[in-house]
Amino acid sequence: MSPSRRLVVSIDDQELNVIEGDQCIRRFDISTAAKGMGFQLDTYRTPTGRFRISEKIGDGEPAGTIFKMRLPVGQWNPGDAIEGDLVLSRILRLEGLDAENANTLERNIYIHGTNQEDNLGQTASSGCIRLGNEEMIELFGLVSEGTELEIQPATQRRGKLLFIDCDSTLSTIEGIDELAHARGDEVFSKVVELTHAAMNGEVPITEVFPRRMEMIRPDREVCDVVKNRYMNTLVPGVADFVREAKEEGWLVVILSGGFAPLIKPLAKQLGVAHVEAVPLYLNEDGTYKGYGEDYPTTRNLGKNEVIREWKHAILPERVVMIGDGISDMETKPDVDVFIGFGGVVARPKVKEGCDYWLTDMNDRSALMAVMSGEEIDSGMA
Repeated sequence: MSPSRRLVVSIDDQELNVIEGDQCIRRFDISTAAKGMGFQLDTYRTPTGRFRISEKIGDGEPAGTIFKMRLPVGQWNPGDAIEGDLVLSRILRLEGLDAENANTLERNIYIHGTNQEDNLGQTASSGCIRLGNEEMIELFGLVSEGTELEIQPATQRRGKLLFIDCDSTLSTIEGIDELAHARGDEVFSKVVELTHAAMNGEVPITEVFPRRMEMIRPDREVCDVVKNRYMNTLVPGVADFVREAKEEGWLVVILSGGFAPLIKPLAKQLGVAHVEAVPLYLNEDGTYKGYGEDYPTTRNLGKNEVIREWKHAILPERVVMIGDGISDMETKPDVDVFIGFGGVVARPKVKEGCDYWLTDMNDRSALMAVMSGEEIDSGMA
C-alpha cells in the first residue's frame, strides 16, 4: 500500500476522500456529528485536525457485524428496526496528533459502518465518522494502520438552532419543586421560594442549587414520578410547535437547569434528540448520590456557555432562545432573538427584557416569523 496514501474528511461536504499523491482515488459519503465539531469528552462532537489510524478492527467479519467495546456481538441486517448509533462492519480507530485532539483514543472516535445509511451525506452521528457498510469494508481494505487522516473543520454557516427551556416553558411544572414534594410541606415550601427567587433574578442560581439539593436528595422512586409528571404536563401547543419548528429546519435543543435523566423522556416524546441539562446520579440501590455540580446550567450565565459551545460547533445561521426565567433572558447577548414565555409564569423582568413576549404556544404565526427574523415585535402573543 502506498505510503503517500492519506484520508481527508470534509465536514462541510460530508465526504471522506482517499488521496494518493495529489489525486483523489475514492470518495465516500459520510456522516459526522449531529452536534458539530468539538474536542471535549462526552460531548458527542467530531474532533478536527490531524490523526492516524491506530488500529484496524473486524477484518473478515460479515457486513453488518455489530461491535460493542470493539468486539463482535451480533448481526444487523438492512431493515432491522434497532434504535441508536450502532458500530457496524469494520472499525478504524483514530489517534489524535494535535494537542487539541490528543484525547481522541480516550473518546473512542472511530470510522465505522452504520445502521443509519439513509442519513449519509448529512451530520447525524454521535461523534464518529459513519460510512455505509459495504463502503466501510472497501475503505478498510484501502488503508493500513498508521495511515494519516485530516478532518477539516467546517467553515460554512448552515442551519438554525432553537434552544427551549423546559420547566414552565415546555412543561407546566418546575421539576425541582416536584422533587421537593416528596420531602414534605416544609421542604416543598422552602424549595419553591428558592426556585422563584432564582428565576426572578433575586438570588444567584449558584447559591440556590446546592441548597435545594441538600434538602431534597431525590431517590429513584421520586425521580420516576417526576419523569411522568413532565410528560403529562405539556404546555398546550408545545408538541405542534416543536414539530413545525423541525419541519422548518430548526435544530431543537432543550436547555435547562433541570435534571437530564428526568427531562429526556419528555424530549423523546417531543422528538427532540438533544438535551442540555444537569446530570443526576443515583446509587445502585436507588438512593441519591449527587448531581453535576460543575454543569453550566447550575450557575448564572451557564446557559450562555452552552449556547456558545453549540454555535462554535455547528456555525448556525440563526439562534433563538425561548424561556420563562432570568437565566433564559441572560442568553440575549449570545442569540439573535430571545423570546420570553409567560404562558405558565409571567415574570415581569423577563417580559420587560425580552425581544418578543409569548403567552400562548398555540398562536404561532407571529412566533415563527419572529424566529426567522421576518418580524421583531415585543407585542403580546
